Amino acid sequence: MSASETVGRPAVVVVTVTYSPGEHLEHFISTLATAASEKPQVILADNGSTDGTPELAAESNEHVRLLRTGGNIGYGGAINRAVAEIDPEVEFVVLANPDIRWGADAIDELLAAAERWPRAGAVGPLVREPDGSVYPSARSVPNLLDGAGHAILGTVWPSNPWTRRYRQENEEISERSVGWLSGSCLLVRRAAFDAIDGFDSRYFMYMEDVDFGDRMGKAGWHNVFVPSAEVTHAKGHAAGRHPEIMLPAHHASAYRFQADRHPHWWQAPLRLALRLGLAIRCRLAVRSALRERDRAA
Repeated sequence: MSASETVGRPAVVVVTVTYSPGEHLEHFISTLATAASEKPQVILADNGSTDGTPELAAESNEHVRLLRTGGNIGYGGAINRAVAEIDPEVEFVVLANPDIRWGADAIDELLAAAERWPRAGAVGPLVREPDGSVYPSARSVPNLLDGAGHAILGTVWPSNPWTRRYRQENEEISERSVGWLSGSCLLVRRAAFDAIDGFDSRYFMYMEDVDFGDRMGKAGWHNVFVPSAEVTHAKGHAAGRHPEIMLPAHHASAYRFQADRHPHWWQAPLRLALRLGLAIRCRLAVRSALRERDRAA
């Protein structure tokens, strides 16, 4: 008997990781009301918020539960911690950033797609930017060349061929299986999540969704893009406040992803070149972000 057929047991639980999310969390919870026909339980995996918003959300909404992780253990680690608290009989879990605003029927559309794709381990919606433009949330898994080219040149030369191949912005917007889906909003099948041991908690922030999707595919599950479901992602509120922490984490994750997949001794020169290139790119990116933040202050 599936979770959806069990009386009194929710078919889906929503998990989000909070770290002083501010007003984003209020919009996350309020728009969730129109995303599913049945109100899902929400777990706030809190990584050490100091703004009081997770506590307020849990106190104000009976379907919202606050789970303290004990410190800033990163996105993937917090997701794993929260999912471990969910009844294993719950078939689907929605994983979403707290700065997501839900489109009407978004979760119902994701659930319907998961039924259409019985081997879908992860299902992701069309993600819009705050200005309404479409964010390329369904992408190919980057090989070493595409990954390095995008990581090092993506900001300074956005139209470079490696970034274009990786982001797949010119692909048709249609329901299809892809290499990986943005972790900003995913519906995951619990059986698939458990089969690959969830997220790799070594990724503090960034690239954990690429790694997750890649391992999902290698384990025989599909990552399915479902554009009939829509969300809007404010994107980067934590990174904008703390670029000196978040940008190095991003570059470290980009290196880890490729280094894990190119571990042989004879690939050491490639790993070294990638590490040096990312280190230079990271220093420049942090310097630029801090200048922008200071100007905006």
